[in-house]
Amino acid sequence: MFSLQLSLLQVFFLMVPERVLSQPSPSPSGAMPTHSDLGPRTQGGTLQSSEVPGISTVGPTVVTSSTPGNKTADIFPARLNYLQKLQEVNATNFQALATEFGGESFTSTSQTQSPPPFYRAGDPIVTYFPKWSVISLLRQPAGVGAGGLCAKSNPAGFLESKSTTCARFFKNLADSCTSDPALDAASYYNFTVLKVPRGMSDLQNMEFQVPVTPVSQAGSPVLAGNTCQNVVSQVIYEIETNGTFGIQKVSVSFGQTNLTVEPGTSLQQDFIIHFRAFQQSTAASLTGSRSGNPGYIVGKPLLVLTGDIRHSMTLLQSQGDGTCSVKRHEVQFGVNAISGCKLRLKRVDCSHLQQEIYQALHGSPRPEHIAIFGNADPAQKGEWTEILSRNYNVSAMHCTSCCVPVSLEIQILWAYIGLQSNPQAHVSGARFLYQFQSIQDSQPETEVPLKTVVTFVDITQKPEPPRGQPRMDWKYPFDFFFPFKMAFSRGEGSQKGSIFAIIILCLLLLGVLNLETE
Repeated sequence: MFSLQLSLLQVFFLMVPERVLSQPSPSPSGAMPTHSDLGPRTQGGTLQSSEVPGISTVGPTVVTSSTPGNKTADIFPARLNYLQKLQEVNATNFQALATEFGGESFTSTSQTQSPPPFYRAGDPIVTYFPKWSVISLLRQPAGVGAGGLCAKSNPAGFLESKSTTCARFFKNLADSCTSDPALDAASYYNFTVLKVPRGMSDLQNMEFQVPVTPVSQAGSPVLAGNTCQNVVSQVIYEIETNGTFGIQKVSVSFGQTNLTVEPGTSLQQDFIIHFRAFQQSTAASLTGSRSGNPGYIVGKPLLVLTGDIRHSMTLLQSQGDGTCSVKRHEVQFGVNAISGCKLRLKRVDCSHLQQEIYQALHGSPRPEHIAIFGNADPAQKGEWTEILSRNYNVSAMHCTSCCVPVSLEIQILWAYIGLQSNPQAHVSGARFLYQFQSIQDSQPETEVPLKTVVTFVDITQKPEPPRGQPRMDWKYPFDFFFPFKMAFSRGEGSQKGSIFAIIILCLLLLGVLNLETE
């Protein structure tokens, strides 16, 4: 045993460099000796090395002891030695090594990831040109630089309604008039829009593509003499979306102008994109909507019924010039409202005028019933109540000619029912009130001012508080003195047995009387 320890100690001194032994204290880092430190020493052992062209490595160190038995000890095991032979890589083990030791790479994400299933806010909108089989993005040119030049590479962001303005300058407008696609309205709708990005994986499936529909016909640019006509000056996109189902409808409208062909001609263009929720017009979609479950929610549409079709009650809406618009305001439950506009009518017979004005006041189709609750089913007639209609006496208006309705007041009576902890709002009844006015027969065209008013009246009868304070008008129960009567009506034995109960009742009565006097 002593000889073995002496041999190991000798090996240790042979392997440690001389400069380390000469230092007064050991190195704090405790670093392992390198192959350069080991040197060509062979006393007491051997160092095996291998040479590879261009790379010098040292194999595992084997120390041969000079002690009897010629035992071999591996001082530095191969899991601890980083100076090993290079591992051979071939087609068989390449993928396994790449999977085990591989990390992040600079591979394009388009090659490794599929398109996202739906648009997120701010995502670029994907377009497709079937004629050239090209995928692109919906652009919204914006002004850059001091001059505000149009940069067409600016993509439109999903659900980001905004407007941009930029300028275009022409060196030779005569050539650009019919060749520059930025001036031609057709270049802004000769493509389709993908409902969702995953449509890129199946471009032949038309279910993922939405055509861009022009609201009105826009002419192509034409060079007539010294003027370039039908130049696009404004582009307005209206995009309707439906949650994760993506884009459902896209329409575009244009503003056009004429430019004079002269040196340094410029054009200012406006690009506007509006996003709004998709509105389905089918009766099936309307039957699925509701304004509460079961009670109405304040601010939700007031549901009405015409025949078997459920829809929302609407009000007049005016345009910028004050005339009546085709669009109408929705009546919201619990929200009083008033609106008005001017209706222009061509002079015809009186009954026809009345019919048109009635339709303008209450909308088309005319509401017949109103939903009692916000989840009323059109198939259940008991869940609807008839809308009462009251016309003012026309003779009382002293109309000398045609009398037409000019005002409609919609009165809705509603109340809370159910538990006070969870009250449910329901409609108790509704009424239409019309007011009339006389118009002249001699006018070929007439303008009638119309007005609609909606009033909600709360008729809830609230119960008394369940734990109110005692009041002076409260009365005792009619059989309050029954125990006293029974006690005195019995014999003397029973009176002695119930005297204690009578005393307690008297004390309770005195206590109640004292509370009332205080």
